[in-house]
Amino acid sequence: MTGSARRVALVTGAGRGIGRATALALAAVGIPVVAAARSVDELDAVVSEIPAAGGEAAALACDLTDRAQSTTLVERAASVFGPIDILVNNAGIGSNTDPRPLAEFRDPFWDETLELNLTAPYLLSKAALKHMRAQRWGRIVTVASINGRVPSPHSGAYVASKHGVIGLMRTLALEVATQGITVNCVCPGPVRTRGNDARVAYDARRLGREIEEYEQGLTPIGGRLEPEDIAPMVVYLAGDGARMITGQAYNVDGGVNMA
Repeated sequence: MTGSARRVALVTGAGRGIGRATALALAAVGIPVVAAARSVDELDAVVSEIPAAGGEAAALACDLTDRAQSTTLVERAASVFGPIDILVNNAGIGSNTDPRPLAEFRDPFWDETLELNLTAPYLLSKAALKHMRAQRWGRIVTVASINGRVPSPHSGAYVASKHGVIGLMRTLALEVATQGITVNCVCPGPVRTRGNDARVAYDARRLGREIEEYEQGLTPIGGRLEPEDIAPMVVYLAGDGARMITGQAYNVDGGVNMA
């Protein structure tokens, strides 16, 4: 993004995994990053790496399962480096915390999953639009999942939330298409994160498979993706070069879903 106007990014769930990799990747191309997450220690570790590499970053502790915090995060972030130009909705909860068949699903876990995976991106995007419309430039990139396209057993809330967020972002893309704002999703396949480690172990046990063998067969390429495999797509969609791309949901999944 060298030579373009100074852009400011807000990345949620930036303490680890895909969010961490994305925050580092955006900073590496010269974008000041406000990194938000629940874990202060993890956030501080990410933010400490960025200035050492010549970038700018700030940490904001935020729990997006609390609707009041989702509502105020964008303005808190804007007070650091200025108006938010790039919003990366990455924070989310997987099915690994409490995987169950739908008939046995816990209603509180359903509510928590939908709040974090669907309602928080809705509220954050709504708040960020005020900044983006004022300057007639904006990028909203939401990390969805291949389970926003295809189901997975014992993951009812997760699958529903990811299908929902893709539909939400496509609707928003249509509504703001003439305003210099693009809205897209990235749909990762199985990525080596703390949460996915637990889900892989659960599914291997459920299927009576050895974890290593099961993991190797998760993608046609072989094995799982790394968080650093997802970040380049986010960075591209956040840039000037992607100005004619909107309403899309790109699979970055090792070939799992070739649709």
